[in-house]
Amino acid sequence: MIELRCAKLLTISANAKINLTLDILGKREDGYHDVELVLQSIALADTLELAKIDSGIKFDMIAEDVSGVETLPNDKNNLAYRAAEVVMNNYKLDSGVFIRLTKRIPIAAGLAGGSTDAAAVIRGMNKLFKLRMTTDEMCELGAEIGSDVPFCIVGGTCLAYGRGEKLKRLADLPTIPIVLIKPRGVIPTAWAYKTYDSDKSFEHPDTAAICEAINLSDTKAVCELIFNVMERVAVKKYPAIDTYKDRLLEAGAVAAMMSGSGPSLFGITKSHDDAIRIAESFKESGVQVFVTKTVGRFEN
Repeated sequence: MIELRCAKLLTISANAKINLTLDILGKREDGYHDVELVLQSIALADTLELAKIDSGIKFDMIAEDVSGVETLPNDKNNLAYRAAEVVMNNYKLDSGVFIRLTKRIPIAAGLAGGSTDAAAVIRGMNKLFKLRMTTDEMCELGAEIGSDVPFCIVGGTCLAYGRGEKLKRLADLPTIPIVLIKPRGVIPTAWAYKTYDSDKSFEHPDTAAICEAINLSDTKAVCELIFNVMERVAVKKYPAIDTYKDRLLEAGAVAAMMSGSGPSLFGITKSHDDAIRIAESFKESGVQVFVTKTVGRFEN
């Protein structure tokens, strides 16, 4: 661990996200896909600590029992480090920044762990260096790093479209208890999209209907309308996803679905006590289990 003395640390929370919907509309000329995603922030979060230093970027990472952390770069290839570079280059900063990242979000899990770290660095540096970036300006910088970064800057509940970097705010959902399951294994995003492109006989979510239900705070309808077109793709590589989804529902989850391109799944529950009980039922399953909840939009 890097020791930092005589410097005031700014602490920023980097919240994970889940997908309430994921739809693919087609492939673009630039190689990306046009998507429509209803994204939701959850309380599970990494922590970023930032401080001004004389020059350059000093990066430190601590992992708290995180699945897959051995694959995460602890250098300039980390998205948090890259975010600091983008801010420094765009604003020609005279001084540098120290970043300490404490990881709690599982790696390569469909939860935007890297993107939310990058977003937290942009938000943190905006405060630390008094850059006075608007949320839109921060999102524009974030889009240079990754499609999920703008949402992770905004937080709450949003419809994302384009390649995922364009956002429309939706009403914040009421606080909803969530059980999050991270099975072993990784589903490469590139593989998932390529496999989807080769088999387009999928159902699609009713995006307009779930957005309306969210804006009406109709959580029952939201639970009925969650849908991820990648789920059937992911099951081809990792059949256990269906098993874990069924177990969540059998244990009492109101609804359950895979997040992003997987392999994480979430179960929506009626109460925090239900979430704890359901999580306990997975205790001996060899998966990581988290009890968390939805959270609203961030203050920037």
